[in-house]
Amino acid sequence: MTRIIPFFFSALLLASLSACETQEAAKPSTLFAQAWNSGIDADEPAFQVQEIRADTFVLRQSLRTSFEAPFLYLLLGEDKALLIDTGVEGVDLRGEVDGLLAASGHAGMPLVVMHTHGHGDHVGGDAGFVDRPDTIVVGHTAEDVAAFFGIDQWPAHNGALDLGGRTVDVLPTPGHHASHVMVYDAATHIMFSGDAIYPGRLFFECDKAGAYATSIGRVADFSETHQIDWLLGGHVEMKAEAGQSFGQEKNSRRGEHVLELPGSAIGDVKAAFDGIGDYPRVTPFPEFMLLPHPENPAALSPPDWCKPL
Repeated sequence: MTRIIPFFFSALLLASLSACETQEAAKPSTLFAQAWNSGIDADEPAFQVQEIRADTFVLRQSLRTSFEAPFLYLLLGEDKALLIDTGVEGVDLRGEVDGLLAASGHAGMPLVVMHTHGHGDHVGGDAGFVDRPDTIVVGHTAEDVAAFFGIDQWPAHNGALDLGGRTVDVLPTPGHHASHVMVYDAATHIMFSGDAIYPGRLFFECDKAGAYATSIGRVADFSETHQIDWLLGGHVEMKAEAGQSFGQEKNSRRGEHVLELPGSAIGDVKAAFDGIGDYPRVTPFPEFMLLPHPENPAALSPPDWCKPL
């Protein structure tokens, strides 16, 4: 997410994008009964958990433990469980996951731990699962991901994982990160979209815009033959007010955008990339923001960081 831009440049950018700290009330969620914890309570737990259904859990790591506040996903099949992302280090994610499995009648269930991509706020809890019995922790490189999920031509082909009575599709989506994937669950018609599509800042290096756009195009093609009701991403960074984002490194917020985006957001993001023109610019949209940036920021500044010299 935000770790890829040096602090002083990201601080300048985010100050300019979030100068108006509006406090519009959060809109109600369609999928979740409760509002997500957003750091307002200094004593909130390290994780908040909500069910989509009895075999599908969403965990949010508290803003009080990390400004990234990532969302993690636990899917249960008949034979094994799948954990998508492990968040930021320093909290007991394994205890939380094992507690959920036990409470749902699946104590000690075999577990696959995978990641939407290899950034630190998505892999930080891996160490807690290394010595867990019957557990596989998938590596962080594109080669690791392709090998585990049987993707024979990265990124053109998809992979899959059978959890027992529940198979998920794994779609390579490099652009934000070389190993980025989305995970489609036909059982719930949900695409777990990581940092490729979410209500936040869609980061990518200037010269990766083409790869990112191609990835979104493949997801759009996939959506034509698969029912995608919702996208659940890795974070919430947008406010309830359209086109407005929160500043960086704050440990509390008010008036967040809801986590879920409708399946139609795939088309919205595709259209945003299709409309880049001669070069990508920092551009806000109602529910997300394109945020291209140079590998080594120099004389240019947002929104025209990627303008050819």
